[in-house]
Amino acid sequence: MSIVDDAAFAAVRKTPNPRSSGTPPAYFSAWDLHAYYGESYIVQGVNFNIHEGEIVALLGRNGAGKTSTLRTIARLDDPALKHGEIWLDHKPVHSMKAHEASQHGIALVPEDRRIIAGLTVEENLRLAQIAPPIGWSIERIYELFPRLGERRMQEGVTLSGGEQQMLAIGRALARDIKLLLLDEPYEGLAPVIVQEIERTLAEIKKLGITTVIVEQNAIAALQLADRAIILDMGQVVFDGTAEAVLNDAALRQEYLAI
Repeated sequence: MSIVDDAAFAAVRKTPNPRSSGTPPAYFSAWDLHAYYGESYIVQGVNFNIHEGEIVALLGRNGAGKTSTLRTIARLDDPALKHGEIWLDHKPVHSMKAHEASQHGIALVPEDRRIIAGLTVEENLRLAQIAPPIGWSIERIYELFPRLGERRMQEGVTLSGGEQQMLAIGRALARDIKLLLLDEPYEGLAPVIVQEIERTLAEIKKLGITTVIVEQNAIAALQLADRAIILDMGQVVFDGTAEAVLNDAALRQEYLAI
């Protein structure tokens, strides 16, 4: 879809901003997000709030706009945010660049993990702490992921897929984060490794880390999450409890094909 015209944006701007309603703001708030890859209109008026410590499953079919929404929240250049507001812990993230959003506590673990070639496991972790704000200690990360501790001197890109996912999550935790964004953490992993990552995410949930997880394995994500947000064609079509989606076969079939 091409870029919306001025008349369409005028209609969009009539959407009330919840921050002007006098109610206390949520810990995280995405209001009326519209984002584009070039002239391709991908994120089309996305709205949702997250309470501190919640885990939210952001779900939908392929092409629904899930990854694009995560990238928009993390303030990456693509897609470009053209309209809307993003707030985290009372700070306007929408006015930030990607590195500023990272400094404010947003950590995106992308699907391809972005492990840095030529660096060991420990060097990848220490590089994440080269500038403040610093989060978990390296040893605490090894306690969560003992396998990384065993391979601390091994080059990161030579790890298995599951171990690289652990390293990518550990690298995020090495920063002092407020919002963890996980894009397809189970992608391409063997079932036994998926179970290990699930145990890790359950531990992160116990620690109260606010998390958004995008995952094609919707059932696994729903079993972990407190709430579910379903996207279709770049718009929110459901925002409710994860349990409600698990119990609604018609909803899952219509929007998730499961």
